[in-house]
Amino acid sequence: MSSYTQLTSRLARLRHDLTTHDVYDRLSSIQSLHVLMQEHVFAVWDFMSLLKALQKQLTCVEIPWRPSGTPTSARLLNEIVLAEESDLGPDGEPMSHFELYVTAMKHAGADTGSIESFLQKVEAGEGIRQALRSTTIQPSTRHFVTTTFDIIDSEDVCQIASAFTFGREELLPDVFQELVFHLNTSTGGELDAFEFYLARHIELDGDEHGAMARQVIESICGDDPQKWRAAESAAVRCLRARKMMWDSIADEIDAVNGQ
Repeated sequence: MSSYTQLTSRLARLRHDLTTHDVYDRLSSIQSLHVLMQEHVFAVWDFMSLLKALQKQLTCVEIPWRPSGTPTSARLLNEIVLAEESDLGPDGEPMSHFELYVTAMKHAGADTGSIESFLQKVEAGEGIRQALRSTTIQPSTRHFVTTTFDIIDSEDVCQIASAFTFGREELLPDVFQELVFHLNTSTGGELDAFEFYLARHIELDGDEHGAMARQVIESICGDDPQKWRAAESAAVRCLRARKMMWDSIADEIDAVNGQ
């Protein structure tokens, strides 16, 4: 059994807890979906920084250019970046998946104020952690993004690749897509853009990016037990942070619904 397969097996329970989380049972109205979107958008945003950190490690993004020494991983990463940063939206125009998500929020009537305020602070030069502290979001969402940036700041390519591969890919279950479909039908198409985002995201994770991410992390960690231990540590941190965020969102939905 490969090291990748062994690690996948050890992480199975944590990943199962996320894909079967009872937060999905609470998404019975568009208002409850708003609650989720307004927090989850931060995970959609920091995913791009995780991806870019991996691209920085495995390709050359500096001047003067020089060969990365890992052409296979470089190609895989560049292909993932192409789709995540400049995919084609519903109208056929290029946009990042983050921008597509924000557009979907606006179409659905969800509040984008927190994520927009946060990005304005970051663009003005405020540090990520300070900007998070001064933005109105759940503490668990703040912890989730902080965990991501702690891993990025480590500059440990094994941890970064693991956070990307095990902590993000293939974690949105099909049931979520089905729930959104039914909500979209009941609201007369307010979630068309979000349905498009989910379909594209799940398609890429299942058909392309998941397999690519596996190739990358296997190439990085090889047969080195220490590297695989670092990968496992990072994956567990990310999955637990996501579980905390999902727990908090479920509680917030209950509060909104008066339960």
